[in-house]
Amino acid sequence: MIEDLGVDGLRCRWADGVLRLTLDRPQARNALTIAMRRGLITAIRAADADPATRLVVLTGTDPAFSAGVDLKESLGGGHGSPPGARTDPAAALRAARTPVLGVINGPCYTGALELALSCAFLVASERARFADTHAAVGLSAGWGMSALLPRAVGVRLARQMMLTGEPVDAAQALRVGLVNEVVPHDRLAVRVRQIVDGILAAEPTAADTTLELLAAGEGATLAHALALEAEAKLRRRTDVAQVARRFAARTGRRDAL
Repeated sequence: MIEDLGVDGLRCRWADGVLRLTLDRPQARNALTIAMRRGLITAIRAADADPATRLVVLTGTDPAFSAGVDLKESLGGGHGSPPGARTDPAAALRAARTPVLGVINGPCYTGALELALSCAFLVASERARFADTHAAVGLSAGWGMSALLPRAVGVRLARQMMLTGEPVDAAQALRVGLVNEVVPHDRLAVRVRQIVDGILAAEPTAADTTLELLAAGEGATLAHALALEAEAKLRRRTDVAQVARRFAARTGRRDAL
């Protein structure tokens, strides 16, 4: 597994089945350079290719998650976009089989919001803020905002966010379903550790089957999604003894199976 991408602004650490990626340009609010975007794609693909990697955790160095794309670089300083300016790491996140937990520790704007929307799920600090400023600065979205944001928060709020550029705070993000949960900033690392431990404790093949069913069923009709689940259940061979051991370890009961 890659442990050092050699990319300025992107820290990478692998341990115990978890790849931790940190956007690390605090002086620029972790704005995404072309090299950082390419590095994210490389890291996500490497995680998918590594059977020992169960989870990717993506966050930013305080005080921000990310301000989005580094526009000064991407616009070429008025001289035209440089090669790689259209690099899209959000697509790599959506294509990943390995789940990506987005840890939103602060402001998460525009391209960074598209990254967050492409994660499997999100945990946010109370300091998190979410905004889309594409239209405000004269750009149009290109990493999935117009498709993903309405599905996350509803069409009406998505229109408001995309047309005004006004931020949504963590509390509202939780109410509308943009994030899974919000925790006090000083408890964020502890809560992430709890979630990571829970995921790692799941039986790997059962977890993989669950993720595959969720991916295949997303956007499908209810009947088709139910059929996929029934077919997967028929294919899967249950290790009864292992289930009993896991159940007993989790509940302290040995009499229910």
